[in-house]
Amino acid sequence: MTHTRTVLLGLTLALVSHGAAQTMLETATTIGVQNTLQSAGTPSLPTINLPTQPAGTTTSAPAPVVTPLTADQQALLDQARAAYQAGNLPTARRLYEQLVTQNYTNPAPHFGLALTLFAQNDDRGAAFELQQFTVLAPDRFEGPYNLGVLATRGGRHDEALKFYTQAADLMKDQAGPAEQRQVLEALAAEQTRKADFTGLTTTLAGIATIDPQDLNVQYRLAQARTLSGQGAAALPGVYALLQAAPERTDAALLLADIYVAQGLPDRALRELDAAAPRVKTGEERATLLLRKAAILTQTGDTRAAVFAAQAATREDPKNAAAFAREGELRAGRNDRPGALTAYQNAVKLDPQNATYRAGLAGVRLTLGQNAQAQADAARALTLRPDDATLARALFVQGVAAYRQGQYALARTALTSSQTRAPSADTALWLGLSAYAAKDYAAAATALGDSVKLNPTPTARVNLGSALLATARYPEAEAVLRGLVSENPRNAEAWYLLGLAQRAQARETEARTSLKAAAALGSTRALEALK
Repeated sequence: MTHTRTVLLGLTLALVSHGAAQTMLETATTIGVQNTLQSAGTPSLPTINLPTQPAGTTTSAPAPVVTPLTADQQALLDQARAAYQAGNLPTARRLYEQLVTQNYTNPAPHFGLALTLFAQNDDRGAAFELQQFTVLAPDRFEGPYNLGVLATRGGRHDEALKFYTQAADLMKDQAGPAEQRQVLEALAAEQTRKADFTGLTTTLAGIATIDPQDLNVQYRLAQARTLSGQGAAALPGVYALLQAAPERTDAALLLADIYVAQGLPDRALRELDAAAPRVKTGEERATLLLRKAAILTQTGDTRAAVFAAQAATREDPKNAAAFAREGELRAGRNDRPGALTAYQNAVKLDPQNATYRAGLAGVRLTLGQNAQAQADAARALTLRPDDATLARALFVQGVAAYRQGQYALARTALTSSQTRAPSADTALWLGLSAYAAKDYAAAATALGDSVKLNPTPTARVNLGSALLATARYPEAEAVLRGLVSENPRNAEAWYLLGLAQRAQARETEARTSLKAAAALGSTRALEALK
């Protein structure tokens, strides 16, 4: 189901956001510590090295013996809790440490001390105390859960996943609905981060059981099922969600994506059309229309895709992305004036967007507006573009410079573009720029690269010319002979082939080639025959 995951890539972000910043969990249990803390700071957590058994031994650690608190120790525990809840952390820490000294084998002081140290941003100390708590109270879920919180804060996500899984297994008979959901949300966040959508489906199903009226959970569950390759199984949940909340744009988009992944794009389009009257705002209708444009593009109906994108701009006239999409689609259909207008609108709405500016530059280049294209490309380069946009802007800058006779600038820009994103077109223009600067060896190298990436007749004939200029006559002849064999009406190839043969002192063959070029209208071949 690789295609499914590609279609739904943007939707996975909704899954990640839930539980991304976990808090310590404190429940009213026999342990007796309450009031959930908020995370503060993100110091890294050290690895805790537990003692290992010598090789060959099979003994297991004895079961821990918990010593009950005495009446005086219980009173001291109450004082420590009161200090902690009042925010008097130094006093709370001192009292908890005193209790640990008096009764090390009771879990309550370790748990209270862990929470106090956590509140003081002492993650190392908190982790140690939680480890002692889990040894003394191995059946409690709070220990592994809170160790998971520390692991998440420390960026150790595999370890966090392990701890949250342990907590989820332990909590079933001891935690209330709110605490169960908190643990499951934390587990869901780590499963999402790991792209374990099968496990995520199970976790979200558990959350949905806890709170069956939460429509957002229903949506996330349908997402997870779809991303795990169970798109068809997700459909009943999506339709139920739309019955409860027919105006939800995200559910309509997910529904369409599921049908696309099932190879039913026409059904997806009908679902999007049906959803449009149900949504509440023009912005939401524009979102649906842009998805429709994307699906139509995938099916090859680019004309209808243009109309869908154009309709999106009417629904949401401030949507720069909609205008940019229209521009991209019109450019793909060679509607250059229409693409220019659309991209100009996108740039006007979002002048700091490097991608839109580079798109505008590319359209100007196709219209021969070289100076303006060069200026727009230069502007895009100042807007922190991503790698693909950077390479595109450098390409436009280079071609525009070449067309204006600025060969040194052209070579610099095109070389930089080719380094970032090698392509046959970039190599071709780089070769032409080097040739124009009379650096024929560099031209031959670049044009050779272009031919390797895409052996178009244009690249090959220019390579033949560059090889001739560097006196590599046999190589030039081989390239040019291949061209005239494939296309006997290529006058330029015949002319250059004649020059290559003449340079190797094969005048009879040269004149035959030059006559073929002259017959096809080459004036240079006529001059060479005199």
